[in-house]
Amino acid sequence: MSQAKSPAMSQDRFGNPHADGVPYARGEFITSSQDDHAKLRQAWGFIEGRAAESGLEVVYNFSGLDRSMPVEEEDFALLDDELAPAMLVERLNELALEHLGGDAERHGIMLFNRQTAAVLAGTLTIVKPGETIVGVSATGSHPCVVRAAKRAGANFVDTAGLAQFEAAMAAHDNVSQVSMTRLAVSYEILGVKDMDRIVRLAHDRGAKVLVDDAGGARVGPAIFDQPKLLELGVDIGSTGLDKYGTIGPRLGLLGGEKKLVEEVRALAFELGSEARPMLFPAVVRSLEQYRPERVRELVATTKEVIAALKQRLGNRVSETPVIARLDGEDVLEMAMERAGLTEAPVMPIEASAGLAMVLLRDHGVLTVHFAGLPPGTSSMLIKFIPPETLARFGGAERFAEAVDRSIDRLAEVIADRAAFRELLFGPAQKADAA
Repeated sequence: MSQAKSPAMSQDRFGNPHADGVPYARGEFITSSQDDHAKLRQAWGFIEGRAAESGLEVVYNFSGLDRSMPVEEEDFALLDDELAPAMLVERLNELALEHLGGDAERHGIMLFNRQTAAVLAGTLTIVKPGETIVGVSATGSHPCVVRAAKRAGANFVDTAGLAQFEAAMAAHDNVSQVSMTRLAVSYEILGVKDMDRIVRLAHDRGAKVLVDDAGGARVGPAIFDQPKLLELGVDIGSTGLDKYGTIGPRLGLLGGEKKLVEEVRALAFELGSEARPMLFPAVVRSLEQYRPERVRELVATTKEVIAALKQRLGNRVSETPVIARLDGEDVLEMAMERAGLTEAPVMPIEASAGLAMVLLRDHGVLTVHFAGLPPGTSSMLIKFIPPETLARFGGAERFAEAVDRSIDRLAEVIADRAAFRELLFGPAQKADAA
């Protein structure tokens, strides 16, 4: 498989080339997904320590994700792989199709153990080795889309925006799948007219359209008044149930044309990537409680935090209509400035990892950096913050102060290789044992 990227997506602001499969450069400290897992274990240690000292109330989930298990006492008897589907499959289908904008006569649904698994199984079903997948989003496809193409043995061409997409489609004659991401990892969104054109052009060329609609399935309709996923006229698509108005579990909900969904279902069971049926009660609870108003509330709270961060960090804070980012390059530059450095001692993704670790260690703030392995971006994302969590932490000003102070702490260790490694992975003997 070969992977083509546009020049704008191939290197960071320091000139470091992006690593294969991720939109950032890897460095000396975080070299692979194995290092990402070691870093996660260090984060778990900080959480355990805080909880042991003061309870779980001093751990604050600011990741924008909710990976809980919403079940009621009356659900307990159905936490069984045989009973749950027998009793709940019809209700689940009804809720899922409504959530995705599907038609019961035309569309089917399936639950996966993760959103990534849904994208993978869908891609493996549609694409044969040697064929071409064209990815399209506002700024770049998520690593799960790229990895799925690689597993399928496909030639993957990533594009940002309609013009690049049209050029890529014109340049390749064996495109079997278009992987469209409505809401990119940068949280910039494709417009409805552009998506209509993408779907039409793909279908005119005989290609299937798979949508990685992880957060876009709710953000698009609730914030931008866009159609629901299956109302876009696509062949298949999936969303995660752990974000932006849904409350877990962390599963992937896939929907699409019935025949195609059934083919994907068969492959998913062969791969072992289907969700356990005993989780159906929690999914039903999550979908039943969903309201678009909650998404708008989360965005409004996020904007309060963005305003406070901008007061402290100024134009280092990049804002989209729904979230803010501290790009990895900016985190690194701020730490270098505060440390008096002129040469970058680490990569932007490593600086962001360090900031995330200090926030967790010193303030109990759990950020989205720890949610994806590998992370989908080198940026620290400020997104979809629950108002109740912000209030419990002490408000927007306190959050902004915590970020500012954590950049100071990062600056103290960023040029010290041993101290920085210990921040990310713990003492050497602990890291070796892990």
